[in-house]
Amino acid sequence: MTSAHPFAGRATQTTQLVAQLPDKLPDKPATESSILVLTTLPEQAQAEALARELLTTRLAACIQIGATVQSLYHWRGQIETAREIPLSIKTLAALYPRVEETIRRHHPYELPEIVAVPISCGLPAYLEWIAAETAHESG
Repeated sequence: MTSAHPFAGRATQTTQLVAQLPDKLPDKPATESSILVLTTLPEQAQAEALARELLTTRLAACIQIGATVQSLYHWRGQIETAREIPLSIKTLAALYPRVEETIRRHHPYELPEIVAVPISCGLPAYLEWIAAETAHESG
């Protein structure tokens, strides 16, 4: 007796749902969009100091400081390794230039990792909380 796998057909359903997401997303100006900014620092104390500054200046609503990770990367023709502390910074797209400047000002690396990922979907109340807890650019 053969029975269908419990996830049979789910891949097709998921693909169809993802394709429909842009039609289901709320229409908001880009300046109101939430983003996740990712960076790393070599020391826990540096990570905590940066997080506190971003929160105090309301450039971020929430920052998660992760456990130490080992990074492997190309640098000047060599493969290097480093132990780093990852940070995930929740903020608004409009604040990205100020967040980047703050990270660069406090970062010891010549070329720090600073990347922003748009948050295309999320719990609406959480995304509203990010907007409410961060500074707003004046028009």
